[in-house]
Amino acid sequence: MLNSHLRGGGTDIQCLALAKGLAHQGWEVEMAGPQSAPLSAGVPSLQILPKFRPLQIFALAALLRRSRARIVHAHHGDDYWTALLASRLAQPRPLVVFSRHLAKSPRSFFSRQRLFAEADAVIAVSSFVAQVLREGHRDPASPVAERHHRPPCRIDSRKLHVIHTGIDTKTFFPRERAFTDAARRKLGVGLGETVFGVVGGFDLPVGKGQRVFIRAAREVVRHLPKSKFLLAGTGTMASTLEEDIRHHGLQGRVLLIGQQPDPLALHHALDILVHPQIATEAFPSVVLEAHACGRPVIASRLDGIPEAWGIGGLGHLVPAGDTAELAATMLGQAEHPAPSEPERSAAHARVEAQASLPVQARKVADLYRRLMAR
Repeated sequence: MLNSHLRGGGTDIQCLALAKGLAHQGWEVEMAGPQSAPLSAGVPSLQILPKFRPLQIFALAALLRRSRARIVHAHHGDDYWTALLASRLAQPRPLVVFSRHLAKSPRSFFSRQRLFAEADAVIAVSSFVAQVLREGHRDPASPVAERHHRPPCRIDSRKLHVIHTGIDTKTFFPRERAFTDAARRKLGVGLGETVFGVVGGFDLPVGKGQRVFIRAAREVVRHLPKSKFLLAGTGTMASTLEEDIRHHGLQGRVLLIGQQPDPLALHHALDILVHPQIATEAFPSVVLEAHACGRPVIASRLDGIPEAWGIGGLGHLVPAGDTAELAATMLGQAEHPAPSEPERSAAHARVEAQASLPVQARKVADLYRRLMAR
């Protein structure tokens, strides 16, 4: 596994989880990455790569020769060329696999024409990501520039495989009422309050659509006075969001609660997860986590979000960026009875069967076997 980041983002967490899942199935997995990144200390027997990219290529090639690796698997876009070039310098030459975690095309024309065509296999984390790679995608009316035009890439469709990223369904599962009550008290939620929340980073320019959520909260409060709105995460938009809260008179109603150390408790503290994304989105794990906990999700009907939402199937999809529709749907969901215990269990079972970590690891292992047999 090649990962030159290990900073703690979703791609890094998925990479480490996949490595662990493959190891549980009996595969010998080594991780090559930086020495001093936030997640590096938690990687057993990490193979250290230098920071300078050209040196990484030669260091990785030496590692591949020494270990006689059968496969080198890269997860970040800026690691793809490193994996390809290092594999060409190693004998026996390992197979090269890319995981594509982004619903975007590479920026350079050369990479779009050569990168995926040279790999032995490309794993797209959703069918929408596979569509972007094969056909591209255009959304010129979007307020987000990165959505206007995503050009296609040259890729043999036989090399392209859709394998959903998985979540730990042994961590995320429905809990008893006492657990939920304790989680809500810890976050200062009052008795009888309906709690909506957005979970995710909010870096410029648009984060996960948190500003849309705040505007919708203003409308919801008018009809549902006993409601609270939580923004969990960190990012460069913090001051902008705080100004939005003041501008709409939502102090004490909309709260920035930072990065939460216990994501299970956070999901159970919410009555409804809202995922109001307006930028690109490949396959949101947070939607799977909420559904695995038996929580309804209101999410944007955009990119790979409906694919993730459709597995658990609790809640509603809404047009991206439509504040009025989002507010109306939030009110409607709040007035609807919470999912029953059988409904929560069924949602968890669907996520476990289709998008859990063991399922993902098994599908990737099957792909490895087919590649090596061929």
